[in-house]
Amino acid sequence: MITLTHYLVLSGILFSIGLAGVMRRTNLLMLFFSTEILLNAVNVGFVAVSKYYGDLTGQMFAFFIIAVAASEAAVGLGLLILWYKRNGSVDLTSLQMMKG
Repeated sequence: MITLTHYLVLSGILFSIGLAGVMRRTNLLMLFFSTEILLNAVNVGFVAVSKYYGDLTGQMFAFFIIAVAASEAAVGLGLLILWYKRNGSVDLTSLQMMKG
């Protein structure tokens, strides 16, 4: 039987993977994927605790996080496409050489 502990361990593992991805990536697209993994790990934790206590608050927070993640992905990918068209690369090192 799967308990709350199993879900929280899964959430912790997903969060660790996402955090490692954010810390190590130099590609902006992979950075966006890593942030999505972080947000999904938090969602798993919220929904599991919400189900365990029989309260819908955690599930409502998860829906708000999904909405924020979708808007972050839309705006971020739009900026990423613009940056790629302008520079031909999505590498983070090219961001350090911006001229203003």
